Amino acid sequence: MAYATVNPYTGETLKTFPTATREEVDAALETAHAAFGVWKNEPIEERTFVLDKAASILEAERNEYAEMLTTEMGKIMSEAQAEVSVCVAILRYYVEHTKDLLRPRMLLTQGFGETDVHLVNDPTGIIFAVEPWNFPYYQVIRVAAPQLAAGNVVMLKHASNVPQCAALMERLFREAGAPEGVFTNLYLPHDLTEHVIASPYVRGVALTGSEKAGAIIASLAGKHLKKSTLELGGMDAFIVLEDADVQLAAEWAVRGRNRNAGQVCVSSKRFIVVDAVYDEFVRRYRAEAAKLVPGDPADPKTTLAPLSSATAKRQVERQVADIVAQGAKIEYLVDVPEEGNFFPSALITDIPEGSDATRTEIFGPVAQLYRAKDEADAIRIANDCPYGLGGSVFTSDIHHAQEIARQLDTGMVTINRASASGPDIPFGGVKNSGYGHELIDLGLKEFLNQKVVING
Repeated sequence: MAYATVNPYTGETLKTFPTATREEVDAALETAHAAFGVWKNEPIEERTFVLDKAASILEAERNEYAEMLTTEMGKIMSEAQAEVSVCVAILRYYVEHTKDLLRPRMLLTQGFGETDVHLVNDPTGIIFAVEPWNFPYYQVIRVAAPQLAAGNVVMLKHASNVPQCAALMERLFREAGAPEGVFTNLYLPHDLTEHVIASPYVRGVALTGSEKAGAIIASLAGKHLKKSTLELGGMDAFIVLEDADVQLAAEWAVRGRNRNAGQVCVSSKRFIVVDAVYDEFVRRYRAEAAKLVPGDPADPKTTLAPLSSATAKRQVERQVADIVAQGAKIEYLVDVPEEGNFFPSALITDIPEGSDATRTEIFGPVAQLYRAKDEADAIRIANDCPYGLGGSVFTSDIHHAQEIARQLDTGMVTINRASASGPDIPFGGVKNSGYGHELIDLGLKEFLNQKVVING
């Protein structure tokens, strides 16, 4: 596995990085463990001061950080800048709330007084973060911010195609005042992954990635009795009911499916539209998708980016070919440049029920469209899926939408929008979408030792 920066638009290899040796990995683990011995005893105010300084650096250098996202994985500039801003918000959320989140909690226990038994949260050690390329900063910060604030230290194994983004994350925390070893970036080869997880210094593993990667990491974490969180793939259902604002739904559908070139785990992927408004939705979706502008992701006018790599493009091409071979129809909605790893925004219809296509997550700007007989049929189609990460419901009746949301076998459900995220919104899924939550109270405490202290 080579760590390399390959521009997705030009195909040019800009820089390569050697993978870490076993000796380098062991040295990094020792340094991180020693840093933990000091960092865990720092007052919360000192730890969150580093987070606050990191947020200020990101704000001041937003364009520099955003440009590296565009260079390494092809994110358009407006989306790259937005990702940096989300990271700032996450960091500042934990600056403001960590003390309250970690405050000891009194437990009413039979035989003891009201203040005799309390639950405290102690840091445990190194958290090993295995993160993907589609949001190279956000995926790192959402793990690092709460864990560093709580007193743990973080060791990062990032995706091999965003090595400079990974290096910038390490630089960010060092410049913000974190001692050496508190946040470590490792260009780790696959064959040393178990070696890291097996280390007695490593107390937890956080992975965002594919089902295959999740299964491997979960098995290794289980083998070595380490806590783990997994956030994996998704095939989010986007349900449009008869009383929905169809134009609004179409606008959100195009935005939700084509953002980040469709390379979002929690983006809308299956559009389930009741028969009464199906034709109107299709017409409006085509019209909105036709407005997309593919091109150089560094150009402010571009609204559809190339895929992150040539490998990613070949994967989408194979998946689409397989779905069409199973009887589905595909319609391409925009023309894309020959240069770069572009795949056109597309619409797949007439997908045979029960086919492999209904269980295939496409990480690209390809929408799967399903015609539902009615509301009950839409819910059935939505739940007939191995994934359960997010979903959307479009209707003019908010309270009814909330009732439908409770019937969907998934994690996050949004109403009259494609998806939502924030530093204080729970994020996690069910079924093949993994387990574990980040960015909230539970995410902060996932890798802590919740210790009961009893007086008397």
